[in-house]
Amino acid sequence: MKIYNAQIHTMDKYNTVIENGWISVKNGKITEVGEGITETGDGDIDARKMMLIPGFIDAHTHLGIVGNGLGFEADDCNEETDPVTPHIMAADGINPFDYCFEEARQSGVTTVLCAPGSANAIGGQICALKTTGRRIEKMIIRDAGIKFALGENPKTAYNDRDETPVTRMATAALIREHLTKSRKYYDDMTAYETDSENNDMPEFDAKLEATIPLLKKEQKAHFHCHRADDILTAVRIAKKYNIEPVLIHATEGHLIADLLAEDNVSAVVGPVIGDRSKPELVNHNISTAGILHKNGVKVAICTDHPVVPVQYLPLNAALAVKGGLDYSEALRAVTVNAAEISGIDSITGSIEPGKDADIQLYSSDPLDIMSAPELVMINGETVRNTM
Repeated sequence: MKIYNAQIHTMDKYNTVIENGWISVKNGKITEVGEGITETGDGDIDARKMMLIPGFIDAHTHLGIVGNGLGFEADDCNEETDPVTPHIMAADGINPFDYCFEEARQSGVTTVLCAPGSANAIGGQICALKTTGRRIEKMIIRDAGIKFALGENPKTAYNDRDETPVTRMATAALIREHLTKSRKYYDDMTAYETDSENNDMPEFDAKLEATIPLLKKEQKAHFHCHRADDILTAVRIAKKYNIEPVLIHATEGHLIADLLAEDNVSAVVGPVIGDRSKPELVNHNISTAGILHKNGVKVAICTDHPVVPVQYLPLNAALAVKGGLDYSEALRAVTVNAAEISGIDSITGSIEPGKDADIQLYSSDPLDIMSAPELVMINGETVRNTM
C-alpha cells in the first residue's frame, strides 16, 4: 500500500521535508520513502498535498493505569505502601480498554510511555506501548526505564503516613541505598557467572534485579523533578551511579538550562498547560522547553495524562511554540525526540524505511487547536480515516 502526493515531514536527523512524496507500507512497516510520481494501484491513498508526519509520541503519561472517570477503583498508579518499589510494573495496572486510548488514537497519539506515579522514591517499571490493541503484551514496544521521584510528592505521600521519607534528604538517601545494593547484587552476579567455583550466586531479590538494566544502560532512570535543586539532585545521583537520567517535568529547567546542557541530559517537559497548583510549580511557565532547547538540551513534551488529557499533546506543543520553542522542534518534541529519549527511535518516531508505519495526515497545521488528523495509522493499520 502506498500513500502518495504528500508533503512528508520525515523527522529524520536532517529534518527532511519532501514536498511531493510517497511512502510504501507493507506488513506494518514503512518499506520505501520516495519523491515525485510513483506507480499506484487499488488501495493506495492520494494524500492530496496534505502534510504527512509520524504519529505523536507522549513520553510521560499514566494512560490506562489511571482509569477514565472511575476514581480510586481504577487508580493503580501509586503503590503507597512502600517507598521503594522498582519491581512493580506499570503494564500490570494498565487497562487497554480505557476509553482514553481511543481519544489518543483519534488525536494522532500512536505511542505513549506509561509510568507509575510519583508518590514513591522509586515507583516502578515504565513501558512504551502503542495506543491500539486489547492485550497489553502485544501493545508494548519495550520496557523503557524505572520511575524515580524527588521533591514534594514523596514527602507529601509519606508525611501523611508518618513514615520515611518526609524530607528530600530521606528520599535521595533511599534511592542511593537501593542503587548501592543493586550495584553490589549485579557485581556478585557477574562474579558468579564468571567464576562459579569461587563465587556464590546471590539470593534472588526482585527489587535489586529490577534496576540492573539501569546499571547496564539498557534502560533509563526517569526522575520526576520540578524544582531546580531537585533536578540537579537527579543529575548528581545519576552521575554517582553511572546511569542515564531523563528529567520528567523539569519545571524549573529554564533556570539551570546551561548547567543541564553541560551534563548532556534530556528533559520531558510538561504538561505545558496547567496552573501553579502546588509549591513546586511556582515558576511554571510556557517558555521552559524553548529555553532548554536553545541551550542544547534535547526536549520532548508530555501531557502527564490524566493531568492533561492525552489528546491535548499537540496543544501542549503549540503552547511551547508560543513560549519560544521553534515550530519544527516542537514537532520533533512529540515525535522523534520523544522516541529517542524513550529508547524506541529504531522502531518509531520518524518516517524512514524499516520503522513502524505510525503515520498521520493533516490538511491544516497539526498543532492548531482546530486541527484533527484526516488519517491515522498504527503499525500500518488505519485507526482513523475522515478522508
